[in-house]
Parts: sequence; structure tokens; C-alpha cells
Amino acid sequence: MTIRPSFFLSGALALFSSQLVAETISFPVGQRQLFLDDHGIARCEGLKKTMHSPTKKGAVIRPDQPWEVWIQTRCAPAWNAERQVFQMWLAVCPLNPRYAGAAYAESADGIHWTKPHLRQRAYEGSNENNLLEVDPALRWPANYLESVLYTPGDPDPSRRYKGLLGAEGRQPVISADGLHWTHIHASKLSGSDEGNLSYDPLTRTYIATLKTFGKFGRAHAVWTSKDFVTWNRLSEIFQSDAEDQRRAKEIIRARMADPTLEHPTYNAPADYNADIYNLGLFRYEGLYVGMPAVYYATGKVGNNTDGFHWIQLACTRDLQTWQRLGDRQAFIGPSPIGQGAYDLTQLLPPSVPVMHGDEMWFYYTGLKYREPPANADPKWGAVCLAVLRRDGFISLDAGEKPGTLVTKPFVVTGAKLCVNVNAAGGSLGLEVLNDGEKPVAVARPITSDEPHAAVTWQLGDLAEQRGKSVRLRFTLQNAQLYSFWLEE
Repeated sequence: MTIRPSFFLSGALALFSSQLVAETISFPVGQRQLFLDDHGIARCEGLKKTMHSPTKKGAVIRPDQPWEVWIQTRCAPAWNAERQVFQMWLAVCPLNPRYAGAAYAESADGIHWTKPHLRQRAYEGSNENNLLEVDPALRWPANYLESVLYTPGDPDPSRRYKGLLGAEGRQPVISADGLHWTHIHASKLSGSDEGNLSYDPLTRTYIATLKTFGKFGRAHAVWTSKDFVTWNRLSEIFQSDAEDQRRAKEIIRARMADPTLEHPTYNAPADYNADIYNLGLFRYEGLYVGMPAVYYATGKVGNNTDGFHWIQLACTRDLQTWQRLGDRQAFIGPSPIGQGAYDLTQLLPPSVPVMHGDEMWFYYTGLKYREPPANADPKWGAVCLAVLRRDGFISLDAGEKPGTLVTKPFVVTGAKLCVNVNAAGGSLGLEVLNDGEKPVAVARPITSDEPHAAVTWQLGDLAEQRGKSVRLRFTLQNAQLYSFWLEE
């Protein structure tokens, strides 16, 4: 199963300044410089920005037990190096909702998952299941362990797992093993039934996104904490806008006209709307990447609505000022019907991707329906996997006609320059420019697909410019540039 791998954004050149900017910036050693926004770019000519969608691998944790009608998650698997396993926390719902709640799975490779018998909570008289009993006094939705982090560097072993408990107002909880949980005296976070949790290792900050309400319906507030005890809600919320509402009508009509996609059960044009159902948010190199699940409502059902989701892409550098990416198209969109896929209608993002070498693995929730039709599959929700090239969110592309990128000036602090580029069938050239824009080093061209290539030099060397202010000039032909960075 795959979705459209990429598309070109019209008018991309308008995003870039046509004049060099004198501002000097910092490119920290080891921090990859991406092209989601224009940070670090002084001039860009003849290049287009392309957003790339990850390749879908299908469902990896399916509802195959009697207590599972659907399985969902709002967190990424955590790699436990001591046990050599990935650990995943889930929400499950059986036919009898009184058994709904938290569950657990683990895997050695991230593909094949087992559901160990935890013997914590009874289902139909048996404890032989993977259901988590976080607090025996709680039942659904108060027992929902929505998001979990593994922080092995915490000096207190009892706090190395951290989670947010409950679906209406989150209570921070901690654990030594991810299976047995303890309440702590911590601020309770206000929010409705959707959220995500991540950790920013650069600023040592815990980040939670929790559902609130904005001008057009659901929105998400961002909360931060340095100690997982005291939390601060930022002033700005991530919400849909008038442009989302305008596009919603077009997107819903196109969906209803497409016979290859699952159609919502209810369709009332007067109810068409777009809001932010969920927001995955995580630090990635020098910025924060957001994966908003934009919900397109198609018709009222009681006090709620029927509809479907797209997982889109956004970025921010301060957690409050946002840039929507990819022309608001789907970063992860629905799979077609008839192929056994689960992610037909509702798609909810993870809190963070899992890094696998030169790939990013996104574990997300895929549901076949919002409002199940009369002939609904009895097992209709699973955890799905999609894989993207590392740094592969946005590339700068050139075709047969060469294009150039010139960075803002920066002081060289590393001895080596690396790039992530696909120049198979083309080329990437690179020059180091002094303050007068004269080349002081010229690289050997790269003509292959290189997710991690150390630049070599045919004239001069970047190391000779250590401590000096320089610019980089990239020249691409039939190539895609994803990122560059300095190394020692």
C-alpha cells in the first residue's frame, strides 16, 4: 500500500528572498538543516519545494483478540535497550465498553508484535490478556493511558516511564517498567479526549498537546514542563482557519465523488467543516514538526459528526507561530478500499517518529470508519506503519535546468560538511563562499543517492575556514536536496 510519494508546490520561488540577507546565523555542529521553513536561506533560484509522503507498510498491530474491536495509539514505540524490545502502549475497545482501556504490546523488530499476558485485569473472568490496570478504581475513559514516554536518562529509576492518564483532564503518572504505574503530585492538565506527548532533549522539555476548542471547533493547546510535575499552557493554540473551511468543501466533495475511497455514512453539505482533531508535535533537529490530524466533518450524528481525517504537516520554532506545509495536502492520507487496509477514514498521528538508521518510522492509528455502516467489519481499527527517508519531509528540487541555493552567512565551527541528497541521474555541486561571495573551497560533485554523504574537496577545504564567516552555495541539476549539516 502506498500513497502519492510527492508533489510540487506552485509558486515556490515566491517563498524565497531574491536578495542576499546579511544576517549571520548559527549552524550548530551535528544539527541537520532542513528546508521546512526558510531559516538559513538567503537566496534560492530555480528550485522547487516538494513535500514527500511516507510509504505505507500497512497495519502492524491488528485487533485479533476477543477484547479488541479496535486498537489505537497516540504514542510512538519506545526502544528499551536493556531488554532489546520496542514497547507500545495502546487503547483498546471490545464489544462491551466496560472493558475498554489501556493495553500493551512489544516487538523485537518494530514489525512483528506480541501481546504478552500481563495478568493485571480480568476480561470475561480471565486475566490472560495484555490489558493494563493503571488504577483499579478507574474505568473508561478515566483509565485511558493516552501517551507514554520512555526517558532512560532520568536518574530516578521509578520515573523512567512517564504517561498522561485519563481522557478528560490528564493526570501525570510514572512507572519503573512501563507496566506498573504510580500517581504523582503533579498539575492536572485540562483537555478533552485527544492529545499527544513528546520530549525535547535539546531544551529538556516535556511537550503535551491537548484538545481544546477554537473558532471553528476542535483545536489544540500546547503545554510544556521541565519536570513533568508543573505544567505551563502556552498562549497560542493550533487551530483551523478560514482557508481550511474554504478547502473543506472542495476536499469533501472530491472524497464523495471518488469510488476508490471509503465514504462517510452521513453527508450533509450544510455541516461541512474542518477542525484540528489531534496534533502530534516533536522536536526534529533545529525546529518542531507538527502533524495535525485535520478532521473534515460531513454530517451531524446526534451531538457529534461523521467525517474523515488527513494527517498534514506543519512546523514551528517557538511552539506558537506555525507554518502550514505542503499546501495543506495530506502528508498521510487514506488508503483505498478493497486492499485490506485499516486507515480508510480516521487517521491519528503519533507523538514522534521512530528513527531507524536513515529512515523515520511513523506508527499511527488507522480506523476504517467514523460512524460504522450497517455492514461494518467487526474489527475496524489498528496501528499502522509508514516509512519516510530521514529528513525527508521537504526537499529542494531541480530538474534539467540547474538551480542554486545560497545560505545566510555563518561562522564555521565544524571540520566536515555532510549532505542528504538524491542526485542519482544528476548532480549536486557545492562551494564555500567568503564574505565577498568568492569561492574559497569547491567540492567534488555528488552524483548518487546519498542519505549521509561527507563532502570531499577538489579545491580548498571547509576545515580551513574554521572560525571564519562563510556562505554555502549549492547547485543542483536533476537532484533533490533534503538537508545539510556540520560535523567535527
